[in-house]
Amino acid sequence: MAKKSLVKKAPKQTSTSTPASVVAFDAKDLARKAVLEQAEKQHHVGGFVSVEFDDDNRVATYLFESNLPGYKGWRWCVTVAKVDEESLPTICDVVALPGPDALLAPDWIPYRDRIQPGDVGVGDIVPSSLDDTRLVPGQSALPQDEDLDTALAVELGFGRARVMSIEGRDQAAKRWYDGDRGPQAPLAQSAPKPCHSCGFFIPIAGSLRSTFGVCANAISPEDARVVSVDHGCGAHSEATFNEPVIN
Repeated sequence: MAKKSLVKKAPKQTSTSTPASVVAFDAKDLARKAVLEQAEKQHHVGGFVSVEFDDDNRVATYLFESNLPGYKGWRWCVTVAKVDEESLPTICDVVALPGPDALLAPDWIPYRDRIQPGDVGVGDIVPSSLDDTRLVPGQSALPQDEDLDTALAVELGFGRARVMSIEGRDQAAKRWYDGDRGPQAPLAQSAPKPCHSCGFFIPIAGSLRSTFGVCANAISPEDARVVSVDHGCGAHSEATFNEPVIN
């Protein structure tokens, strides 16, 4: 009897659907019901958008418009699977995904990269980063095979935990030179002479000495600010004029 039973069941087993024979199924109503359960409020679910099947027609992805507050242009995405033609469709996942015109939050930017000039006020503390590439250990700035006098050692960074790296100095130099106190600023373009020839120009120390200095003219708009040697303003020390000749 057991052998006869096996013979009868064999044709049924061989007729089981293969991946290529599974026909695309319709589970839109099932998918929409799953979305309604997930959304909790019916008006958060909009109209049907589209459905896509995988190559074997076993997995379908249904899209519905999303009316969730704050999620303009998003869509409900429902994944439905059907193992074979005899089985019923099954919900695999329900999620909200952005559509092609969706309103998205901006990319997250680390706190230290969001700080802008003027953001630090009285009493504010900006945490220092140990991996800041603009800084290097202070001892690395000191020559190891030379005897330094105190003034030069202090200038190079002796006594400070960290000093500016070459990268940090390059960034600062470019920022200053391309900014409002460089040669391309409108104030400099209309100046009678450049800063390096002004009596109020004080060169700074260190590797940036040849390019920058500090303005010490009380009536200059750049007083107490770092300026490039080819910057300038109307308060140049040699901006003299001739007295009119009275006949």
